[in-house]
Amino acid sequence: MNKFYLTCLVALIFHCAQAQKTIVHCGTLIDGKSSQPQQQMTIVIEENKITAVEKGFTNPGANDKLIDLSKKTVMPGLIDMHVHLEGETNKDQALQRFTLNDADVAFRSTLYAKKTLLAGFTTVRDLGGSGVNIALRNAINQGLVVGPRIFTAGKSIATTGGHADPTNSYRKDLMGDPGPKDGVINSPEDAKKAVRQRYKDGSDLIKITATGGVLSLAKDGSGPQFTDEELKAIIETAKDYGMHTAAHAHGVEGMKRAVMAGITTIEHGTKMTEEIMDLMIKKGTFYVPTISAGKFVAEQAAKDPAYYHPLVRPKALEIGPQIQTTFGKAYKRGVKIAFGTDAGVFYHGDNGKEFTYMVEAGMPAIEAIKSATVTNAGILGMSDRIGTIAAGMLADIVATDENPLNNIKTMEKVSFVMKEGVVYKQ
Repeated sequence: MNKFYLTCLVALIFHCAQAQKTIVHCGTLIDGKSSQPQQQMTIVIEENKITAVEKGFTNPGANDKLIDLSKKTVMPGLIDMHVHLEGETNKDQALQRFTLNDADVAFRSTLYAKKTLLAGFTTVRDLGGSGVNIALRNAINQGLVVGPRIFTAGKSIATTGGHADPTNSYRKDLMGDPGPKDGVINSPEDAKKAVRQRYKDGSDLIKITATGGVLSLAKDGSGPQFTDEELKAIIETAKDYGMHTAAHAHGVEGMKRAVMAGITTIEHGTKMTEEIMDLMIKKGTFYVPTISAGKFVAEQAAKDPAYYHPLVRPKALEIGPQIQTTFGKAYKRGVKIAFGTDAGVFYHGDNGKEFTYMVEAGMPAIEAIKSATVTNAGILGMSDRIGTIAAGMLADIVATDENPLNNIKTMEKVSFVMKEGVVYKQ
């Protein structure tokens, strides 16, 4: 090889080594760690990771790409700990259990996933569906579908007739007797098998329905639905398989049993008492309030008596209005708060309204934002990859036109979304 070609080769190698960087100028930066925002900061990104966070507006190199967010507030990609991406509220939900095939559910889920990402939620925890949510997670990870990073429970675990029993209110000849494979258990042994089946199916975590619920076609909305022995079997087996646990819970007794058994998160927590709050503080249990879902079902049931099934409407009117008040009390008492909305019970893409409701109930805006970033990243075991803006983290970045510390409603209209260095909304 002569000197000319050798020189060209060295130059080419050097050029390739100078990989293009993305330079993001941030007017205001909320990094997820500090309670104080920083002004005029630069985020440097190479491929899918943040490599530096610098004071001032760094000038881009000749090969670099500049993203000018100098008039916006920038923060880590948001994390919603309670969504259901397989479906969305509508009048025909009860009927659709019999008219939609898995393929129909899957195609619809891609639309809901995209809406969620464009709303600024780069990571979500899907807390129960048919199992299509596992395929959706895989498709997003493979780059086949646009959507947030998903941690999914697959199919929720219930007891016979419980909130996540998929055959509630079926005709008797269709009802059958679903078991652990279908996520329905009636003993500690069933419980262990159901958890292991979720692991086999590819679930990332375990979701149980510790009490009755609002939208299930069953009369009870808050009674306990697992024995202490069943809960112990579920949670211990989940730990064996490296999975954390979430419990849907409205009523006092079912909630208390789940917390005592070592559940990671309580979802909804509508009738939470001070005794349970103190127990959660002692145990380190997180509370995922889902105020948005409570408000939506209550308002919808009052506005349109025919919107929900006759078994659902009374529960929606009773339970829905209580969640925001419970959240306010729990936060002020010192319960650890994890941001989650129950999107799907209301319209996907409206997840940001939860911030407004949390602030209305007394949580400072910066704490609400931290609950949706650094706090949730910790629960997911992803603190070293998401939830903060820092060198070494994945480049999940969102921005709003206004400073949410001055106007929290701006979180409902995220104007910039980047996930792993790829811009999806600008």
